Amino acid sequence: MHDIADLERRGVPGVFVASGVFVDAARTQGEAIGFQPERVFVEHPIQDRTDEEMAVIADKAVEALVDKLTGR
Repeated sequence: MHDIADLERRGVPGVFVASGVFVDAARTQGEAIGFQPERVFVEHPIQDRTDEEMAVIADKAVEALVDKLTGR
């Protein structure tokens, strides 16, 4: 969250990406630092996924990421 906030302050658009289990934590941390970035949540868990499984998760998320980055 702090990295995305820093990028945004520097004028670099970004999107926060995390697994779905962190929805509430992301909202809480955003409230604490006064910044609510664009965000995309992916399947959980991430750890112990194969490269092929991670590629599928990334493929599912890429359209949402591009939409949020471009304001579509």
